[in-house]
Amino acid sequence: MPDLVAVFGINNSALDTAVKLLVLFVGLIWLALVYYTWSDARRRISDPILIGTATVMAFVLPFAGSIIYMVVRPPEYLDDVRERELEMQAAEARLLQSGLLLCPHCDYPAQSGFLRCPSCLKKLRDQCTGCSKPLDPEWRICPYCETEIPGRTPPRRSRRPRASDEDSEDAPPPPSRGRGRRRAQRDEPASETL
Repeated sequence: MPDLVAVFGINNSALDTAVKLLVLFVGLIWLALVYYTWSDARRRISDPILIGTATVMAFVLPFAGSIIYMVVRPPEYLDDVRERELEMQAAEARLLQSGLLLCPHCDYPAQSGFLRCPSCLKKLRDQCTGCSKPLDPEWRICPYCETEIPGRTPPRRSRRPRASDEDSEDAPPPPSRGRGRRRAQRDEPASETL
């Protein structure tokens, strides 16, 4: 009795069974590669659209899609990238705590008290005109001698009236703040009517 379900026209039942098992095995490997591509892409790529594209490509192009993904995939896992960034931040924090800074121009190690980089000779900090100590670019006054830094210190506002204002008796007194002004405004009309 001939086998009606023979694949590829093979009439030998043993050979037909072997071909069917081989096709099943290749199909399972193909589905395993699709799963591998999906799981590996999730660990390496943060964009869900790219993860879906890699998985669909592995499904639509059997074996070739997975091989193409392996060629173009990112070289590192996302966890490794995050770990490396944290290590770099920790190393930078340790450098800042130790007082050792890097020159922003040539990345040469420079101490916090240096005015110029010893390697590239670029200016790192300004010098205080009063005590000659290095100043941070964000400071408004020198914390060592309290000398104001020209160009960075805003002019002070005086709260007291100037001596010229006190001499002139014709000038009205400055208005008071808060409740006193309101009370003074309420009392004025009453005093005028008397």
